[in-house]
Amino acid sequence: MHAYIATVATMSSFESASSETLASVNPRAAAGRLVPYFYAATLFVSALLLFSIQPMFAKMVLPRLGGAPAVWSVAMVFFQTALLAGYCYAHVLGRLLSPRRAALLHLLLIGATAVTLPIGIAAGWGAPPSSRIALWLFGLFAVSIGLPFFTLSASAPLLQSWFAASGHPQAENPYVLYAASNLGSFAALFAYPVVIEPWLTLGVQTRIWSAGFAILAVLVAAAALFAGDTGSSTATRQKPLDDSAPGIGERARWVVLAGIPSGLVVAVTAHITTDIAAAPFLWVVPLAIYLLTFVAIFRERPWIAHTTVVWLVPFAVAPLAVSLIGGDKVYWVATILLNLAAFALLTLMCHGEVYARRPGAQRLTEFYLFTSLGGVIGGAFAGLLAPQIFNGNYEYPILIAAALLCMPGFFTGARKGAAEALPWLALSAVLVLVWWFTRLKLPATLELPFQVASAVLAAAMLLQRNRPMRFFALVMLGFTITAFWRPGLAPIETARSFFGVHKVVETADGKARLLYHGTTIHGAQLLRSDDGTSIDGPPAPASYYYAGGPFAESIGSARTALGGFDRVAVIGLGTGTLACLRKSSERWDFFEIDPEVVRIASDPHFFKFVSACEPAASIMLGDARLTLPAASGQYDLIVLDAFSSDAIPVHLLTREAFRGYLAKLSPHGVILAHISNRHLDLAPVVANVAQSLGLVAFLREDRAAGGIFTDLHANARVIVLGRGPRDVGAVAESWTALQPDLSSAIWTDDYSNILGAMLRKQLAW
Repeated sequence: MHAYIATVATMSSFESASSETLASVNPRAAAGRLVPYFYAATLFVSALLLFSIQPMFAKMVLPRLGGAPAVWSVAMVFFQTALLAGYCYAHVLGRLLSPRRAALLHLLLIGATAVTLPIGIAAGWGAPPSSRIALWLFGLFAVSIGLPFFTLSASAPLLQSWFAASGHPQAENPYVLYAASNLGSFAALFAYPVVIEPWLTLGVQTRIWSAGFAILAVLVAAAALFAGDTGSSTATRQKPLDDSAPGIGERARWVVLAGIPSGLVVAVTAHITTDIAAAPFLWVVPLAIYLLTFVAIFRERPWIAHTTVVWLVPFAVAPLAVSLIGGDKVYWVATILLNLAAFALLTLMCHGEVYARRPGAQRLTEFYLFTSLGGVIGGAFAGLLAPQIFNGNYEYPILIAAALLCMPGFFTGARKGAAEALPWLALSAVLVLVWWFTRLKLPATLELPFQVASAVLAAAMLLQRNRPMRFFALVMLGFTITAFWRPGLAPIETARSFFGVHKVVETADGKARLLYHGTTIHGAQLLRSDDGTSIDGPPAPASYYYAGGPFAESIGSARTALGGFDRVAVIGLGTGTLACLRKSSERWDFFEIDPEVVRIASDPHFFKFVSACEPAASIMLGDARLTLPAASGQYDLIVLDAFSSDAIPVHLLTREAFRGYLAKLSPHGVILAHISNRHLDLAPVVANVAQSLGLVAFLREDRAAGGIFTDLHANARVIVLGRGPRDVGAVAESWTALQPDLSSAIWTDDYSNILGAMLRKQLAW
């Protein structure tokens, strides 16, 4: 990821060379003084293009895979892999060819890349498979944008190596050229969601990107003219301080120290966007911090001393260790800040260690090659391997533990330190075994004592912060306790798929069972009445779907208006609660993208809605944008109830998506859209699409529910749409008629404005 490291660092180190010094070297010194700035400008453009291609192409694949956090995680792994390939190519060129010949070959590669533009999804890549989606997505990225990304990835180390060989007085430490590269990355990172996406369609974005690539080609060609010739004589060219070949151990340290932060940025992003708050653009913040750490460290004078960073690490990790896994994130803003602070300090520590071990300029491309290899390994572990081997986001605490092992002096006095740590590690192992064999449930009344004990454990960690191994062991104990015990709720099942982590939990009193997807409850079932007796027969709909709520009211109204349903399509299964709103003569089909959700909802040991109310239900696996059109016949009711944690997939709310729904809707059929969201106001989005397609739309915003942990009822925001008011029935008289929002554009597969929807929600408060 180093080629697109964002920064706002200045180029002050280049300004230290006076014009008199340059003049004493060569008469062409005036031109030579501008060379660092020209290389900086070229690196800026390269990083700008490199970083903007990522969100742009990720947006292109949304109609195929939706907005699952794993899409971004897999994309990150692909980018790191392409980066490694680009660095390998740059390293080989630097070893085999002179800067001028390497520049000529690279210009030929740029020309070949230009022929493949503009960027788009490669032909022949249709519907994704039901399994191994990550590998399919990796292949899609490789075929569609692999060559442009490879070319841009190679440009950064090549330009820095050309500058290092130029003989310029500042060429001894070309690592400071990261300043320009980082500035371009930051510009793209923040410009895309704030400026580019709200104002430009994807078609316009790709054309502008192609024009930028043409500008880069001109800049690289001009930079090639300076390669190895800035007016400095060979005798005055800077010599590397240490040109000795690093050993295997040193190269391994580069890989490890770069790999841990790379894995952490994927893991912390997945954690805060699914387990804390699925807020739009939240993924930008960890990546920005990751990039800023390079800015702070890869310079002559770091922003913060390495010793200070190491001293601060325990103060962030200790409270995180007792709050990371499990528990409701009630104070989610504070929780996010704590996670980001710990992530920033651990990343600063690792990058500080790797920068201190950097070789001389002659081995610049080799250094980047091995650090990039570490980035690929770390990213692949967190983004590809961990979802396959863990049923939760356990790679995050594992990477935190790995970062602690990299603390300076950790293994000093290893034998004594191990003896101090062993009892606490053994206690962690015993607690795991106790939970495994007993599944002990802690009642909600123990919440306060549990929190006090956690605070005491965190304090103990801080008291032992000067003993790294004992501190490490106490952190492991904190992770263990919070992973397996949670007062008031007992874990029944945890499952992980490409689309997130699903947790089936039961209240400690055994009265109710809930399904969590990230921070969102996707369904609840009452198991026992107030007197403790088991509830037999079909379960009563709960959560958003309770009797008297907007779901039950709108479905009943449409059923009455039509005189009964023949077929119903439900996009999004959850716990299958909606199956219990079915009448005996109706056929209900469910469309679900996540196989783990299908498994959980279909198993009566977890939830009985499907098995008791519609055991013969047809459940079609895959994205509804692709599977619904393939279904035979038409539907009298289409329920749009698809969530990805707290985010409704954007591609299900575009005009093209609703056209697809209408094609499957009977002449007097109704569409029901569930738009509950803590961060986005989606009512104007649906209203605009409805108006463009000639539909009427009515909204009910529920405020009557008591709360999921009081009466198992949850407030819902629901829109009912039909070709006319008579189709939707009585709700046309009692619900709010939606009018189009003339201040915002219609969402399409080519354009959407998440920022606008988010601002409307926040300003409404």
